[in-house]
Amino acid sequence: MKSSLRSERGIALVLSLFLMMAMSVIAASLMFMSQTETYSSMNYRLMSQARYGAESGIQKAANYLMYSYTAPTVGGADPIGAYTFTGVSPVTFNGKAVVLSANPNVPSNYPVAGVQTAFQNAASGTVPMGGTSVSYQPYAKLMSMQQINVFGGGQQTIQTWLIVADGSVTTGRTAKEEVTATIETPAVPASLYAAFATNGGCGAMTFGGSATTDSYDSRTYNGVGGITAANGGLTSSNGSVGTNGNLGDSGNAVINGNLSTPRVGVGNCSAGNVDAVTSSGHATINGSVLQLPQAVALPTPAAPNPLPPTSNVTVDTSATCATLGLSPPTCVGAAGNLTITPNGSTVSLGNVTISAGANINFAGGNYSINSITFTGASTMSVVPNTGAVIMNVAGVGQTTAIDFTGGSFSNGSYNPAEFQIEYGGTGQVILTGNSTAAAMVYAPNAAGSLLGNNDFYGSIVTATLDVAGNAKIHYDRHLSSEFFTVGNTMMSGFSWKRF
Repeated sequence: MKSSLRSERGIALVLSLFLMMAMSVIAASLMFMSQTETYSSMNYRLMSQARYGAESGIQKAANYLMYSYTAPTVGGADPIGAYTFTGVSPVTFNGKAVVLSANPNVPSNYPVAGVQTAFQNAASGTVPMGGTSVSYQPYAKLMSMQQINVFGGGQQTIQTWLIVADGSVTTGRTAKEEVTATIETPAVPASLYAAFATNGGCGAMTFGGSATTDSYDSRTYNGVGGITAANGGLTSSNGSVGTNGNLGDSGNAVINGNLSTPRVGVGNCSAGNVDAVTSSGHATINGSVLQLPQAVALPTPAAPNPLPPTSNVTVDTSATCATLGLSPPTCVGAAGNLTITPNGSTVSLGNVTISAGANINFAGGNYSINSITFTGASTMSVVPNTGAVIMNVAGVGQTTAIDFTGGSFSNGSYNPAEFQIEYGGTGQVILTGNSTAAAMVYAPNAAGSLLGNNDFYGSIVTATLDVAGNAKIHYDRHLSSEFFTVGNTMMSGFSWKRF
C-alpha cells in the first residue's frame, strides 16, 4: 500500500502544469482574437473612410457637371461638331473617348482646355477624417449625347456621364476604394395641348360660339387633299386644353378632350376664388377636368440676339428683295411673290406688313422679326421639304406683335413643327386659321386670340387665350413625340469596389 502511494507522488504538480499550459493557450488565443478584431475594425474604418472619400469625389464631379458645366451647342464656344456621338458609346473626340479627369492616372480628352481645367479644379480634393485625410480623384467619361427639340423653341443637349472616383488613405495604414456612378439627363415628352393659357386668373382661357378642339396625326397624312379621318387620323378626341387659371366656355363650344388646371370647382369665378370652369349655354367638355398638382411654369423664349431692326417693311405686289434689304441667294423671286431662304444664317427683318395681295414664302431656317402683320388678303407660305421655319418675334415697341387677321398663312405639310412662332413679350398675338394653317405658337406671356370660322392645326400657348366664332383647333398628336422638356438629372447607377 505504501508502495502504491509512493508511485503517485508529484501527479498534482504535473496536472497543474498541464492546466496552466491549457489556460495559457486559451489566453493567447483570446489575445490573438482580440488583436484580429482590432485589426478588422481598423481595416473596416480605413476602407469606410476611403469609400466616403470616393463618394465625395463622385459628388464633386456630379455637382460640376450639373451646375457649372455647359453642354456643347451648335456654334458655341464648345461646338458640338467636334464630337462623334451618333450611334456610338462612349462619345469620342479625335477618335478617343471624351473624358474630363482630375485623376493623374487617367488622361483627359476634351476639346476645350478651359473646361478640363475647371473640372480638375472643382472635382479633386481631400476630406479630413479621424485624424487623417482622405483624397479623392474622380474622372468623368461621356457615354452618350443627343440634341432634342425643346418645347418653346430651340434645341438643348442632353448627356449621360459615367463618373469614377478613387478615394485613398495614404497616411499610416493605407486604403483605397473606387466608386462608380452614372448620371443622366432624360428627355421628357412635353405635355402638349391644343391650347394652353399660362395666366392663373378668371377667364384665362375662353371658348365661345361654336369653337371646338379635336386632334389628328400629321404622320399619317399622305400629302394629298386635306386632313380627314382616313387621311390624317382626324378624330373627335385628344383635343385637350389646359390653363393655370379658369376656363370660361359658352355658347356651343366643345372641348373634345380634357381640361387640365390646378384649380378646382365650377361656377362663377372671382379674383379671390378662381375655380376650374365657368360654363354657360350648351358648352361641353367631352373629357375630364384634371387637377394639376401645381401651376405649370413655362419658360419665356429667349429674345432674338441681336435684336432685329424696328424699321417698317411693307411687302406688297411691287415689293422686291431690295425692298426687304435682302439679296440672292437669301431672297429670290418676282415682285410681290418672294422666297426667303436663310441658308444656315438668321434672316433679320423689322416690322413686316404683308399687304395688297402679296405673297411671301419662307424656307426652313431661323427668322428674327420685330413684328408681323397681314392685311389686304395677303398670304404667307412655308416652303415644303426645307426644314422647320422658326420665327422669333421681338415685338419691341409694338402693342400687337403678331396679327394674321388680314390674310392667311399656309403650311401644306400640316406638321406644325415645320412652322414655329416664338414670342416672349406681353403684347397681343391675333391669329386666324384656314384649310392649311398649321403652326406651333409659343407666346407664354402674350394676350392671344383665335378669331374667325376656320381651322387651325397645331398648338397655341399664350398667357390668355380667347377662341371665338366657329374656330377649330386641331391638335397634332405627333407633337408629343417631337418636342420634349429637359428632365431633372438623376443617378441611374452606383457601385464600388476595393483594392
